[in-house]
Amino acid sequence: KAEQRIYFANHQSHADLVLIWAALPRELRGITRPIAAKDYWTTGRLKRWITTEVFNAVYVERQRQVGPDGEASDPLEPLIAALDQGDSIIIFPEGTRGHQEDPQPFKSGLYNLARRYPEVVLVPTWIHNVQRVMPKGEVVPVPVLCSVTFGAPVRWEADEDRATFLARSREAVMALRDL
Repeated sequence: KAEQRIYFANHQSHADLVLIWAALPRELRGITRPIAAKDYWTTGRLKRWITTEVFNAVYVERQRQVGPDGEASDPLEPLIAALDQGDSIIIFPEGTRGHQEDPQPFKSGLYNLARRYPEVVLVPTWIHNVQRVMPKGEVVPVPVLCSVTFGAPVRWEADEDRATFLARSREAVMALRDL
């Protein structure tokens, strides 16, 4: 059985999840689910079909939802459910697509998952040149070569605070860009 993993990567295009998923060996693709923003990927039948039927995506709310009881939902709930089921996941800790080559500062979700699941392998991932393949606002890919590089696993250290862990994880992703 494959080790359970969280692949975390820079995020510059809607093609990012496709590239990482396609770069995985076939036996890992079946147990690896990309995270997709519910407000974007569930609008329209084609986007919903692709993310549901092809990639078995985990939908997340980018904004905290307040229930009828007045309690705010935890945006990590669907990721926690997927990890509890034994799935591996692909996340983009920036939270949204960036416009620069360097990733934006990472949000706290990766840290919270690393603390909750210390046995899950955290794999930094760099996607090179994808912003030229599928620029923001475009719907037709441009035929440009791009690549995916997987790095050495990162672990949360028990005494490590959130800011230090997130900065170190971001640096692990950025270190892959020149390989």
